[in-house]
This record gives sequence, structure tokens and C-alpha cells, in this order.
Amino acid sequence: MKISGKTAVITGGASGLGEASALMLTNEGANVVIVDINEETGSALEETIGEKALFCKTDITSEEEVAAMISAALNRFGHIDICINCAGIAPGSKIVGKKGPHDLGLFRKTIEINLIGPFNVMRLAAEKMMLNEPDEEGERGVIVNTASVAAFDGQVGQSAYAASKAGLAGLTLPVARDLCTEGIRICTIAPGLFNTPMMAALPQAVRDSLGKTIPFPSRLGKPSEYAMLARQIIENTMLNGEVIRLDGAIRMAPK
Repeated sequence: MKISGKTAVITGGASGLGEASALMLTNEGANVVIVDINEETGSALEETIGEKALFCKTDITSEEEVAAMISAALNRFGHIDICINCAGIAPGSKIVGKKGPHDLGLFRKTIEINLIGPFNVMRLAAEKMMLNEPDEEGERGVIVNTASVAAFDGQVGQSAYAASKAGLAGLTLPVARDLCTEGIRICTIAPGLFNTPMMAALPQAVRDSLGKTIPFPSRLGKPSEYAMLARQIIENTMLNGEVIRLDGAIRMAPK
């Protein structure tokens, strides 16, 4: 799919991987809908990008709020062609720890935000993509989800996070099969250790140490490198139904 002139909905779009994707897409001539709960950073990015951006403060777990966001996107830009899901949380808790069993509410919240939320967004976005005129390849839309290497190499304390990301990985092929007759593709990126706002809370020495655990390149990934892969997925029509690790060949240790 050609990016120029298209419209992308990006969850978690106000920072990190989502922000990098928004900047990449607008540089290539696309419109972006920045979907985030952080009004301050979302509005700031909208102002930075200008007329090609629309910020929508949205709880992705809410059917009503996502539907309102989709309507706002259509009212502003007329169509939705790309959906990139980056929003998520990464709590840490053992299934049984010193304070007792894993909090069930925390597990439920993680699944709600990291798995049900992206599913909610992509089902409503795909419904609108189906209305698009197909391009010369027969394409009407592209979806990019964000899992994690934790889907495969979940560490100590990552049961909720790993389960949510494994769910996204598992959704990829059946959703690709569901949407193939409509000319809509889906791939999932599984990043390793990336320099995102989640990582920024750690001291620099800790971040440097984590980077050295990556075989090559021995550093944290850059959000722009995620955006590069998202662009390739959008532009390469043969990429469909696949989970792609973006991790410098790391395989996470138990802890």
C-alpha cells in the first residue's frame, strides 16, 4: 500500500513507538489520528505535526469511545486505511509473591488494555477499511499490532503482560484469514528492549546494562526502527498474517 494520502489510526500515538510511527507516516504524506489517554502529549504532538494530525483522547477498552474516535477520524479525513496499535501497559507481579497471589484485578486490567483494547480498535477500524476502494493490488487496509518478545520469552513477574502479548500474537493469523477476502492485511511486531517511555523510568546505567544483553546491536532499540518496520509492513503487500520479532536476536532470560 502506498502511504501518501492515506489515513492511519495510531493507538498509544502520543509517545514512544506510536509517536515514531506518526512522525514517519506524516513525513511520507499520510494523515494520522493520534489515539492516547495523555491529553498533554497528544495535543502537543498534534500541534507539532499540524493539519495532517488529529488527536483523540480515547480509552481503547471502551466501545463507545473508540467508535467516537473512528467517527471523528472519518469526519476529518474521510477514510481510514491503516491501524497501528501501540498502546499498552507492562505491570510486574509474580503469580504468587511475598504479598500473596497475583492481584486478579491487575491481571484483568492488563488483558483489557493490551489485548481487548487493540481488538476493539482493529475490529471497528477494519469495518471502515472495508468501505475503501481497493488499490491496484486489491488492498483496502493494513493493520499493525504490537506484541513483545515477552509473548515467547516471558520473564519472572510477567505472567499478565506475557499472556496479553501472546494473545495478540495468536490473533494475527486468524484475523488475517478473516479479512483476506476484504483486501485487509495484518501483521504483528514483537519488539525486544526498546528505548520507550516505559524504559525511560529506569536509571541510565540500568538501560545501558540492558542494552548490552542484546547480541547485536548491543543497545536498546530506537522507536524509529519500529516505525521503519511498520512502514515496510504497510508498503509490502506480501507481508500478511505474520509475527515479526524486532529484537537484535535477544532471547530473554528468566529474570
